[in-house]
Amino acid sequence: MRNRYIYITLLAVLGLNAEEADAQDSIKYAPRLVVNITIDQLRTDYLEAFAPVFGNDGFKRLFREGLVFENASYPFTKTDRASAISSVVTGVSPYYHSIVGEKWLDKETLRPVSCTEDLKAPGMPSACQLMVSTIGDELKVATGGMAKIFAIAPTVDAAVLSAGHAADGAFWLDDWRGFWNGTKYYSNNIPSFIQGFNELNAASKKIDNLEWQPALEVTGTFNYYQHIGNQKPFKHTFKGERKFIEYKTSALINSDITDIAQQCVTSETLGYDRVTDLLCLTYYAGNFNHLAMTDCQMELQDTYLRLDRELARLIKTLEDKLGAQHVLFVLTSTGYSDTESADYGKYRVPTGTFYINRTANLLNMYFGAVWGQGRYVETCYGNEIYLNHKLLESKRISLTDATQRAQEFISQVSGVANVYTFIQLLGGNNQQIYKIRNGFNPEHNGDILIEVSPGWQLQNETNQEKILSRASFTQFPIIIYGAGTKAERVTTPVTTDRIAPTIAKSIRIRAPNACSSEPLF
Repeated sequence: MRNRYIYITLLAVLGLNAEEADAQDSIKYAPRLVVNITIDQLRTDYLEAFAPVFGNDGFKRLFREGLVFENASYPFTKTDRASAISSVVTGVSPYYHSIVGEKWLDKETLRPVSCTEDLKAPGMPSACQLMVSTIGDELKVATGGMAKIFAIAPTVDAAVLSAGHAADGAFWLDDWRGFWNGTKYYSNNIPSFIQGFNELNAASKKIDNLEWQPALEVTGTFNYYQHIGNQKPFKHTFKGERKFIEYKTSALINSDITDIAQQCVTSETLGYDRVTDLLCLTYYAGNFNHLAMTDCQMELQDTYLRLDRELARLIKTLEDKLGAQHVLFVLTSTGYSDTESADYGKYRVPTGTFYINRTANLLNMYFGAVWGQGRYVETCYGNEIYLNHKLLESKRISLTDATQRAQEFISQVSGVANVYTFIQLLGGNNQQIYKIRNGFNPEHNGDILIEVSPGWQLQNETNQEKILSRASFTQFPIIIYGAGTKAERVTTPVTTDRIAPTIAKSIRIRAPNACSSEPLF
C-alpha cells in the first residue's frame, strides 16, 4: 500500500508539472522592445500612389501583416510636428500636455519660445515644458529605472519630446555643425554609438561630396501628380549655410535614422532581456527644403521609395537580432503637411489677405475709444492676440468684457471665419469647438484666437509671416506590427491619443498620467 501511495503521489506531481509547463508555454510575454515610429507628414494617398515601386518588406509588409487602422486623426486642430509627437507619447492633446506647437509666445517676455527651451538652463534642450508623463516615463517608473529609453530624430523637438522626461538619451542632427547631438538633460556623456557614427558617417563628414539623385529610374521619370510640363530627374548637392537644414528635409536623412537606431540597439543592448525597452524614431516624409509641392514632386516620390527601404531594413535587422515575437512596432504620422501657396485670385477663387498686426492696432484704437487711451493690446503672434492684463486690471475692466468686445469687433473684419476667446475655450463644453479647445493651452496661447477663412492668407507685416489658410484633411494610418499582433484592417475612425494606452497595455504598465483614452484593442 505504501508503494502504491508513493506511485500515485508521483503521478500527481508529474501531472501538475506538466500542466504548469503547458500553462507557461501559453503565456504571452510583453515585448522586449517597442519601436515607436512617427513619420513626419506621412500621407495615405501617397502611400497608395507609390505602392507600385515599394518592395515587399516595408510598407507592404506592414499593411499585409500588421493591425492597420486606416482612418486616423489627431483630436485637435493646428497640428505640427511638436504637438503631434507630444500627443502620441502622452495620449492627450495640447490642452493637457501644453506643447501647442514648435514655438509659442512667452507671456512675460513677449518673445517666441521653443518647445524644448529650458528657461532655467539656457542652451540645454529639455522636456521640462511637457507638463504630463509620457509612455517612456511610465515605463521607467514601472521597471524601477531598469528600462532603457532612447529617441532618434532629425530635429531636436521630435527627439526630446518623444523621449520624455526620464529617457537615457535623445539625439538629433545639429543644424549648423552637421553632427548628431544630445542634451545633458538626460546624460552628461554622449554614448559610444553616437560618437562612433559622428566620427565615420556624420553629415559634416560627407555633405560636401554628397549628391541626392533618384534611387530608381522610375521615380525620376514617373509623375504621380498633375503633369505640368516635362519633369526632369533631379540632382541635389548641399552647399552654403543651410546645407544641413536642407539635408534634414531630404530622403537621405532617413538612412541615418536607421543606421543610428541599429547601432543603438546593439550598443545599448535594447531588447536583450525581459525588461521592456523603448526606442522612439522619427522619419521624414515631407517636402524637400519645405518647397511648394509643384517644386519638389519628383523628390517626394523618391523620399517615399527610400523610406520604404529604410523601414524594411529596420524591421529585418531587429527581428533577426531579437526575434519577431519580441519586437513591437507602432507607426503613425504627424498628421499635417507643409503649408502650400496658391494664386487663387488668378482663377477667380475667393481669396484675400488678413493682416493680423493691422487688426491688433485697430482693436487697440477701438478699446481706446471705449475706455480711454492705453496699450490694451500687448502684441499678436501667429493667429493670436494678447491683451494687456495689467492695464485692464488697473482700469477695473474684466477680461470677460474685453474678450467679448474683441470677439465682436474682429468678427466683422474681412477674411475672418471665426473668433474664439480663451474664456470660451476654457469652458470646453461646446462640441463644435472641441478640436480647437484641445489644441489650446491657457499658459501658451493668447487671449483671442482667430480662424482665417479658407483660401485667405494670414499676414503679419511686422515679422513678414505669411500663412495660407486651408481646412484640408490629411489621411494617415496607425499601424501596429509584430510581437504576435494579428493582421487586420480597421476602417473605423480612430484618434492618435489612443496609441499611448495601447502601448501601455501591450507592455503591461500604466498609461501616462493624464491619459484617459481607451486602448485601440
